Amino acid sequence: MIEIRGSHILAALGVVALGYVLNSLAHIMLPFVLGFALAYFLDPVADWLEAIGLRRSLATATITFFGGLILLAGLAFGLPTMIEQITLLLTTLPSYISEMQTWLLAKNVDGNQSDIINSVSESMVSGIQQSATALLTTGLSIINLLSLLVITPIVAIYMLNDWDRMVAHINDLLPDEQAPTIRKLALQIDETLGGFARGQLMVCMSLGTMYAVGLSFIGLESAIFVGFLAGLVSFVPYVGAAFGMLLAGALGLGQFGFDWFALAQIAAVFFVGQFIEGNILTPRLVGDRVHLHPVWIIFALLAMGSLFGFLGLLLAVPIAAVIGVLVRHMLIVYARDYQHVVDGENGHKD
Repeated sequence: MIEIRGSHILAALGVVALGYVLNSLAHIMLPFVLGFALAYFLDPVADWLEAIGLRRSLATATITFFGGLILLAGLAFGLPTMIEQITLLLTTLPSYISEMQTWLLAKNVDGNQSDIINSVSESMVSGIQQSATALLTTGLSIINLLSLLVITPIVAIYMLNDWDRMVAHINDLLPDEQAPTIRKLALQIDETLGGFARGQLMVCMSLGTMYAVGLSFIGLESAIFVGFLAGLVSFVPYVGAAFGMLLAGALGLGQFGFDWFALAQIAAVFFVGQFIEGNILTPRLVGDRVHLHPVWIIFALLAMGSLFGFLGLLLAVPIAAVIGVLVRHMLIVYARDYQHVVDGENGHKD
C-alpha cells in the first residue's frame, strides 16, 4: 500500500495554499501566466538556437525580434479585418432578426409562436449587447489591455532567458531519494502538456483557417470572424464545431433566409472540418501520446473556469496534465505494491 508521509501532507497543503493564492490574485495573474506560457513554448526554439552556436541571451533577443515582427504584422493586417468583420456582424444582426420575423409573419405563423420568436430575438440582441459591453468594460479595459501588451512580453523575455538556469536550480534542490522519480514525472508532464498544447494550437489554427475559407466561399458575411472564433473555441473538444455551426447557421438564416441549400453548405463546412480534424490533424499533430481524454479536458476547463474565471481556463489543461500523470503513477505504484503483498502471502503459504 502507498504510505502517507509528512511530505505528502505538506504537498497537499501546498496545493491548497496555491489555489487560495490564485483565487485571491486572479485579477493580476493573467499577464504572468501568459508570459510563463510563452516562455515554456518558446524554450525549444531557444534551445535549438543555442545548439547552432548562439548564446542564450542572443537566442532570446532573436526570438523577441522575430516574435515582435510577427505580432506587428498580425496587428497590421489581421486586426483591421477582424474589427471590420465584428462591426459588420453587430450592424447586420438586428436586420437579420427583423427579416426572419417578417418571413415568419408572411408564413402566417401562429400568434403564440410569433410572440415566442420575438421574445427570443429580443433576448438574443440584448444578450449580445450586454456581452459586448461587459467585454469592453472588464475583459478588454484599457488597463488590462496595456498590462497584457506590456507586462506579458517582459515576463516572457526574462523567463525565456533564465529558463535553463531555473530548471537547473530546481533540479539541484530535489531531494536525492526522490529525485529520479520527480524527474521522471516531470518529463512525462512535459511530454503530455507540450504535446497536447502545441499540437492543439496548430489544430485550432488549421480549423479556423478552414472554417473561414469555407464560409467565405459560401458567401457568409463575417465569415472570417466566425471561422477563426470557431477555430479558437476548438481547444475544447467538439465544442468549437458545435458553437461555430450554431453561430454560422443563425447568421446564414438571417442572411439567406430559409435557403436549405445554403444552410446545408454551412453545416457541410463544419462536418468536413471535424472529419479532417479527427482523421488527419489530431492524429498527426497531437497523437495518442498525450493521454488526455476529451471528457477529462472538458471537465477540467469547466471546473477551473468556474473556480478562477479566464485564468482558470488557461491553467485547466496544465493542471489536467499534471493530475493525469500523477494519478497514473499512483496507480502503477499501488498495483506494484499490491502485487508484492500478494506474492509475499503466496510465498508465506508455500
